[in-house]
Amino acid sequence: MIRPRLVARGVEAFPARTPTLPPATHTNSYALGEREVLLVEPATPDDEERRAWLDWARGIASSGRHLLAIALTHHHVDHVGGAAFFAEALGLPVWAHAETAARLPELPVARHLVEGETLVLEGPTARRVQVLHTPGHAPGHVCLLDEESRALVAGDMVASVGTILIAPGEGDMQVYLEQLERLAGVGAQVALPAHGDPIEAPEALFRHYIAHRLAREARVVATLVGLGESAAALEALVPIAYADTPPQVWPLARLSLEAHLLKLEKEGRARRDAEGRWAATEAAQGRS
Repeated sequence: MIRPRLVARGVEAFPARTPTLPPATHTNSYALGEREVLLVEPATPDDEERRAWLDWARGIASSGRHLLAIALTHHHVDHVGGAAFFAEALGLPVWAHAETAARLPELPVARHLVEGETLVLEGPTARRVQVLHTPGHAPGHVCLLDEESRALVAGDMVASVGTILIAPGEGDMQVYLEQLERLAGVGAQVALPAHGDPIEAPEALFRHYIAHRLAREARVVATLVGLGESAAALEALVPIAYADTPPQVWPLARLSLEAHLLKLEKEGRARRDAEGRWAATEAAQGRS
């Protein structure tokens, strides 16, 4: 593993070990900027990895560049495990969306990132980084689009290793799909995910994610329709709707299934009974 790794002009990646979901083992941090530098994803809680991360950050500063702030894409532990430590060690403010800040009450957030704002990083030429609020995976999730290189720091919207979990409660499948569609249209030339290598054809991958989720949704609907007038608990639906996946991933599949069902419920295609069992509505069965 090469680190740091130059992934575009003025953009470096630094993967570090984190307690993330397998098969991923690392979370990528990024340094954006040629003179003023924004550090994104202060991820690792591991002591040895923190030392390496600090060496990287301090090396940037010792090369004559100015560390401006630490930015969070969202609040999950495999993305913020070093946030407070790095902010204190480097004397840097933390920037995050207000929804992320609200979920990290122990972490002082100096600036709330806002949808549509442009962060200007001074350098040989001013570097403009657009903030995109992209909820769905997490309420305060943001992506950062470097307008010059068209590199998109994508956080957990997509990955080049593993997949993205949409967990009920803070995740929303409908919103996630809407945001993937939006990202497919921003003109990114490369996507820089939190997990895995840079993605050289991001629009195609965004659309693949959408198609994959909709194909799974169709299988969920077919599972419900197959019950007829009956209803079933999540545990009974998982082996049918996810029969094409290994049983060892069914605990995570259960969360994804619930996210799909909640979307279908909002659309009037699934319903729950008093015991929390799920069934297809007449709309899903093609009856009016």
